[in-house]
Amino acid sequence: MPSWPVTFQGALFCANRRDKRNMPHRQQHRGKHPEDNKLFADACLPVLREAVMDLSLLLSKGYSPDPSLALVGDHFQLDVRQRRAVARAACSDEAIERRKAHRVPVETLKGSRVIIDGYNFLIMIESLLGGSILIRGRDGCVRDLASVHGSYRYVEETLPAIDLAGRVLRLFGVGHAEWLLDAPVSNSGRLKALLLDQAAERGWAWDARLSRNVDTVLAQSREIVVTSDGWILDRAQRWVNLADHLVERLKQPVRILDLG
Repeated sequence: MPSWPVTFQGALFCANRRDKRNMPHRQQHRGKHPEDNKLFADACLPVLREAVMDLSLLLSKGYSPDPSLALVGDHFQLDVRQRRAVARAACSDEAIERRKAHRVPVETLKGSRVIIDGYNFLIMIESLLGGSILIRGRDGCVRDLASVHGSYRYVEETLPAIDLAGRVLRLFGVGHAEWLLDAPVSNSGRLKALLLDQAAERGWAWDARLSRNVDTVLAQSREIVVTSDGWILDRAQRWVNLADHLVERLKQPVRILDLG
């Protein structure tokens, strides 16, 4: 197993030498949206940060998220993807305090059991490897702008992302990990099989299962939760900001838009 830190190219090469069985999909990338260079140019960041603060203020006052986002987005004339970035970066002051109080240090992972928000964690790493836009929110979490609309597709970065996930879990000495995948999402069964296959091949201590209520299961779990999903973070008993630690240990600099 290659040691840390690793390069994007190294991760892609090592993982993609293996067969891509279980998911016979045409290769695509989890890369940038064609308009991202314009929508998230340096000149746009001050406006986006102001929008995050305005939305967070409304959330802190108890206003509903969707109408608040519409109000802020219209005021700043934001594009759909810019609004998504603002929504994922913003949170109320109460949420920040709650998330801080329940976040555990990465040292806690040694010998512990963790439960992983499968698509949330995997797609973030795929986006990272594919050069897509990543943002850091008010709560310090790194998030992508991708979304799963009923179907998950295998991309060029899928195996490398699984490889990096396995190495970071081993690096911090995780005793056992369970990947939780949304059963209604198409190809979840294939992704589960791929995760189990890679665990058997690499000797990783994890398993995977499907659930129709992933968010609720994670929110109620007594194990350490790996996610950046705000709804879950506002309810989880214990969670770890593992994505941030993974990013820190990559050799190449990663451009993360700090909107918090």
